[in-house]
Amino acid sequence: MRATDYETPAGRRAAADRLPAAQQEADACEAAFDFFRAYSRERPEVVAMWAFGIGFVLAWKLKPW
Repeated sequence: MRATDYETPAGRRAAADRLPAAQQEADACEAAFDFFRAYSRERPEVVAMWAFGIGFVLAWKLKPW
């Protein structure tokens, strides 16, 4: 079975060079989001604690009184 262009690092770089800059940024954001989603499935307690911590700090700093 022969690897396609996208399955090799050199093929991914060559394919990325042909894409416009906006599409490359969109692909990078999508890859980061996919990574975060996979990480949150593996370690939900860590993601929950970070969300709680960020929410706590934001609520503390943005309280109206």
